[in-house]
Amino acid sequence: MQISVVIPLLNEEESLPELYRWLIKVLETHQYTYEILFIDDGSTDNSWKIISEISKQNPAVKALRFLRNSGKSQALHAGFRLTKGDVVITMDADLQDSPEEIPELYRMIVEEKYDLVSGWKKKRYDNKLSKNLPSKLFNFAARKTSGVNLHDFNCGLKAYNKNVVKTIEVTGDMHRYIPVLAKHAGFSNIGEKIVQHQARKYGETKFGSERFIRGFLDLITIWFVTKFGRRPMHLFGAWGAVMLFISFGFAVYLGIDKLFINPQGRLITERPQFYITLTSMVLGSQLFLAGFLGEIILRTKENKAAYYIKDTCNINDAF
Repeated sequence: MQISVVIPLLNEEESLPELYRWLIKVLETHQYTYEILFIDDGSTDNSWKIISEISKQNPAVKALRFLRNSGKSQALHAGFRLTKGDVVITMDADLQDSPEEIPELYRMIVEEKYDLVSGWKKKRYDNKLSKNLPSKLFNFAARKTSGVNLHDFNCGLKAYNKNVVKTIEVTGDMHRYIPVLAKHAGFSNIGEKIVQHQARKYGETKFGSERFIRGFLDLITIWFVTKFGRRPMHLFGAWGAVMLFISFGFAVYLGIDKLFINPQGRLITERPQFYITLTSMVLGSQLFLAGFLGEIILRTKENKAAYYIKDTCNINDAF
């Protein structure tokens, strides 16, 4: 199979029929062998009914429905597990991503040997200052922090070599940082393509301004995971050692000063250096403990699904 198209969605009943017809037109015009995977993230409208009807007409259409809303990252994670195509395309279901981009994305993966190609919505049709300015700041911070030189980390339209999606694990809200996860896993050939952005035709966006706050918090998380995820003791232990060194130095100073230099002076507990010593000792011990716990958790953790499946269509694989 050449292409797997993974489409996470939430309450997109109006756009699904048009999106399906558009996808089929592009895929069959270019005579690709394909599958389309709809991942229904707990929709409360008629999205699942529409998907079920489509899947009955076309066995290449497969679908999962979560028992409840679990998030885009979990939807992508479930879709990635099921893909069988050599190239995996992800796109949103709101018609803002154009299926016409698929042939060129596929070519870049197959012919130019990219591991991952991310879309860049250079010209947008949602030019709201409250949305675009935080997005630009977010992408700038992500580039500088991760070292991955992309303009639009959060673009839903991406293409992957199948090895990428079978290697990385997309959990939490980390769908924004899939290119960073891929680079961390060793897939360094990451490209970017300017893609056409469509104005939203139906409904409203499912993401509010709070996504930028979560995005920056996730950016800190991904920075820590990529730098110290496999060796947390290197971070916490280093800072713990600094704190303990400071506490030891002040303790020696206070001891020598009290015993030999100024034995009749103030009590040690009345001096500010005593509290610096005490605070540094406590912080150093806690940082060391955090490092040890991180190492233990890293070696004993079990990956568990953060979503629950309610229904499937044309899927025989056991989860």
